[in-house]
Amino acid sequence: MPVHLSRRVARFNRAVNNPIQLTYAWLVPPWVVICHRGRRSGRLYRTPVNAYKRGQTLAVVILYGERSDWVQNVLAGGARVVRAGRTYPLLDARVVEPGDTTEVSALARALGRASGKLLVARLGQPAARLGKGPAVAASPREPS
Repeated sequence: MPVHLSRRVARFNRAVNNPIQLTYAWLVPPWVVICHRGRRSGRLYRTPVNAYKRGQTLAVVILYGERSDWVQNVLAGGARVVRAGRTYPLLDARVVEPGDTTEVSALARALGRASGKLLVARLGQPAARLGKGPAVAASPREPS
């Protein structure tokens, strides 16, 4: 049976753990920072997650369910990921069953079996410079 963390845990993580993890997640794999825009607000969000890279494919274990706002924002398009100080566009993002894909690492598939779902995307060409990625203070109308 898949493990899904409660909304209460999600709220706690958003308020307490995420700000701490954002200080290092952009730099230390398997942590990454997913940069995505709100579907309705247009606001830029930065969400720290564990992600596993194999070639040009990135797999993220979905712990709060595929209806989570960050998952839906990534699926809507335009998301980027900061991994080891490099910012990559996320291309062709989709939610898959861990057993239905061979393009991700065995570790990602094993961890994905615990939650029942993986977010899988292809990494585009990295940005030219190193850094933490897009700033949260960007206005909603600013082009990406």
